[in-house]
Amino acid sequence: MTIKAVVRAYIKEIRPHAQAELDWFRRQLTLDSAIRQAAFAVNSQGRRYSHQRRLRQTSLIQARQALLANSKSIEQRKSFDDLFDLIDAILRPISGIGELYIYDTSLRIGAKLNLLSTKVYLHSGTRVGAKALGFESKAKTLEVSALPKDLQQLEPHEIEDVLCIFNASFKEASPQIVVRDSSDRSWCC
Repeated sequence: MTIKAVVRAYIKEIRPHAQAELDWFRRQLTLDSAIRQAAFAVNSQGRRYSHQRRLRQTSLIQARQALLANSKSIEQRKSFDDLFDLIDAILRPISGIGELYIYDTSLRIGAKLNLLSTKVYLHSGTRVGAKALGFESKAKTLEVSALPKDLQQLEPHEIEDVLCIFNASFKEASPQIVVRDSSDRSWCC
């Protein structure tokens, strides 16, 4: 499959579920409620997101306490970048909490605050996909305009999802991509 086909598959198969999950966070009655759900990496079905099942309960409890203690500061953020930087500073010291959890938590809380990224954030999974497309693997973010045109029709958080889901399939300098089962690799599953 080409990048274009991957984008079409994402739009058809994954986007509806991802949008529904973000909408669920938007509909939380309070910011504190959204923070609690995001901190425990719990989806709209009451289950932990599949790619965050290995996180220790003690780490999640510490993350929830730290985020709730900073809810006023979180609420005052004006951009996703600002929100991400604050959440990163709050959570980075907690043992067992990594960059994927920090990004996903920021995305979910950002949905409640109506703050979504304007850049593609890189973490372990997306970094592999970005590197396969020829980008610097140590970068923190990528500008959407720097990505292949076919990816640019997606929102930055969707591009992050595509880079993570299909990271092992991207071939450097090749338009051909092999699509594998993606159901357990998306942030929203």
